[in-house]
Amino acid sequence: MTKSVEQLGEVILRPLVNEKTTTLRENLNQYAFAVHNKATKVTVKAAVEKFFNVKVTNVRTLITHGKVKRVGQVQGFRSNWKKAIVTLAKGQNIDLFGNG
Repeated sequence: MTKSVEQLGEVILRPLVNEKTTTLRENLNQYAFAVHNKATKVTVKAAVEKFFNVKVTNVRTLITHGKVKRVGQVQGFRSNWKKAIVTLAKGQNIDLFGNG
C-alpha cells in the first residue's frame, strides 16, 4: 500500500474499543485500530498523525486470524484482519468519543 494522501483515508478502518484496549489507553497511552490488511507500520503511523494530529512514537501490527463458524451443517470462516497498536508521545491523546 502506498503512502499517498488519498489512500491514507483507507488505512484506518475503525478504532477498537474493548476492555483490553481501554486498559492500554489508560495505562500506556496506546490506541488500537483495525487497519487495512495491506497497511504497513509506516502508513499506519502517517494516517494516525494526519487524521488525529498527534505524534506517534511506535506502531505494532498483527494479523488476527478468522474463526471457524458453523450454522447447522454449513461450515464457514470469518476473514482474517489486521490490528495496529499505536503508542503516542507523552502528553498526547486521541478523543475517540468526542468528549471535547
